[in-house]
Amino acid sequence: MIPALKSDDIIEKTGGRFRLTALIQRRMKELIEGARPLVETEGRNLIEIVVAEIDEDKIAIDYEKSEGLDPLTKEGLRPEETDASAETNED
Repeated sequence: MIPALKSDDIIEKTGGRFRLTALIQRRMKELIEGARPLVETEGRNLIEIVVAEIDEDKIAIDYEKSEGLDPLTKEGLRPEETDASAETNED
């Protein structure tokens, strides 16, 4: 197991387990597609590289850019999709 994942520090740094998972997945995809690693890679696999980047504050979630985006399409959500308490029309 990766030592940094044993601590809650990295979870708190990213804002929760879901956000940590999303950040790891997004960054791993970037690395697979050819992005340059921001930390030393010798002897590390992709997930170890990404966790090291997060742990060393090399990458983080940009909350301003990601706020209000549909996580699957990366498009802005319509107001009715963001309101969980939307009324239904029942006649």
